[in-house]
Amino acid sequence: MSVSQPIDAGALGILLLERSYAFSASHRYYRPEWTQERNQVVFGRCANFPAHGHNYRLTVRVSGPLDPETGFAVDLAALDGLVRTAILERLDHAHVNEALAEFTPGGAIPTTENLTLWIAGQLAAALPGSSVLEEVRLAEDDRLAAVWRRMGP
Repeated sequence: MSVSQPIDAGALGILLLERSYAFSASHRYYRPEWTQERNQVVFGRCANFPAHGHNYRLTVRVSGPLDPETGFAVDLAALDGLVRTAILERLDHAHVNEALAEFTPGGAIPTTENLTLWIAGQLAAALPGSSVLEEVRLAEDDRLAAVWRRMGP
């Protein structure tokens, strides 16, 4: 029988907290400066009017120093509040092309990749305390997801 040793919270790496959320939203891939035919060739059915939708699954990974009094690495209530106000209230049951100025016609195409980058941008600077955004994963279904991961220190 082996005896396990406690791990020093900072000795072997960083501690990540992972939290998942869900929202439903619709979007359309369409460039107004292109012809309908070109939009169909490039974006396929995703260019169809008015839109198509997904039941997205958002996973956020955050690191932070372990608080010796609470045992928490991240203030979960504050993280949930931030995700709720910055992301979920703006996207859940919304048409992304209308709900977010960045994705209006002529702006960025609301692909899973672009939405992941937008979400990371909304969360990174607004996290509570000394928390650091490490990763954002956005899945539009069981077969397609995009991941943003922090690089460097």
